[in-house]
Amino acid sequence: MKLSDFDFDLPDDLIATRPATPRSSSRLMVMEGDRISDAVFTDLTRWLRPGDRLVLNDTKVIPARLNGTRVRQTADGSGRAKVELTLTAPQPDGSWKALAKPLRKLRAGDLIELAAGHTAQVIARGETDLTLRFDCDSSALHAVLEAAGEMPLPPYIAAKRAPDARDKDDYQTVWARHSGAVAAPTASLHFDTPLLEALRNQGVEFTEVTLHVGAGTFLPVKVEDVTTHRMHAEWGEVTPDAAAAIAATKAAGGRIIPVGTTALRLIESAAANGEINPFQGDTDIFIYPGYDFRVADGLITNFHLPQSTLLMLVSALMGRDRMLAAYAHAISRSYRFFSYGDASLLLPTPRH
Repeated sequence: MKLSDFDFDLPDDLIATRPATPRSSSRLMVMEGDRISDAVFTDLTRWLRPGDRLVLNDTKVIPARLNGTRVRQTADGSGRAKVELTLTAPQPDGSWKALAKPLRKLRAGDLIELAAGHTAQVIARGETDLTLRFDCDSSALHAVLEAAGEMPLPPYIAAKRAPDARDKDDYQTVWARHSGAVAAPTASLHFDTPLLEALRNQGVEFTEVTLHVGAGTFLPVKVEDVTTHRMHAEWGEVTPDAAAAIAATKAAGGRIIPVGTTALRLIESAAANGEINPFQGDTDIFIYPGYDFRVADGLITNFHLPQSTLLMLVSALMGRDRMLAAYAHAISRSYRFFSYGDASLLLPTPRH
C-alpha cells in the first residue's frame, strides 16, 4: 500500500479559508455505499434516524499561538527578535512543547517577552520544536492565552491569511468544554444549536467523548509504504457512561456515527478488544484500508488532504477507489475542502 495510492489533484481555490455562515449551511456530500447525493448540512435529518447515536468530541481549542520578542544580551543590541510560538503539549513538569517561527533564532536560555508582562524561557531546542517554561502557573497562562493568543489555524489556512477575532468563534465547536486541543475537530464545526435540537427532536441521541487534537494531525506522511507510518499520540477519554451508552445503542440495533475522525479514532481505540470499554490515556491508532471497524457504523467528516492519514481512514471505511471517485465528484462540483470546508456523511454498506 503506497503513499501515492492516496494522491489526488486539488485546485487551490477549493481550500476554504472561512466557514459557511451560518455553520449548518455548509454543503454535505452523502455516500451510501456507491450512491452519492449532494445536499446541505441541515439535511442530515433526512439520513439520520431515531436510535442513531452521534459521538461528539468535546475538546476545546486553546488560543495557542502567541507572538513574542526574543530577548538576549548582546553587545550590538541585536538580541531582540520577533518570534511566533504555537504551544503544542503541556509536559508533566509544567513546561510546554511549542513550535516556533523562526526556530533558528532561538536557543536554550533565551527569554521571550509575551503580552501582559509575562515571559517564557527556552529550556531546550530540538530539530523541530522547543521546550518552554513560563513565569506563571497554568491559570495565569490560560488568562494570557485568552487575552493575547490566537487560534492555531492549520498551515493551509495560515498560509493564506492570519488568524483574527472571528476565528475564536469559528474554530470552536458549540459544545466545546474540555480545554486542551491545538486543532479543532473540524467536522463538528458544522453543527449549531438549531440543528442539534432538530436531531434530538427526531430521536437521534448524542454521546460526548474527549480527544485533545494535537499539532501532529497536520504532519505529512513521509514513508512510501504507508503501513510503516507511525501516528502521533493524543490524549483521550471515553467515560464509563459514554461507553455504556454506545454499547446500548449497538445492542438495540442503532448506528454509531462519530462526528469527525478524532471521535472515530478514539472509540475504536476504546474497543481494542472488540467491544467498547471505558478508556483514558494516549492513543496512536492508525486506521488504513484493511482495518476492521469495531464500533463505527458511519462517519461525518470534512474533505481531507491528499496523501494524508485521514484520507486513508475514510478509505478504510468506504474503500479507496470509491473514496477517490467521491473526491473527484466533490472537486467537479466545487465542494470546499479541509478544516473550514464542506462536509460528508459516509455510510458504508452494512456487513452481514
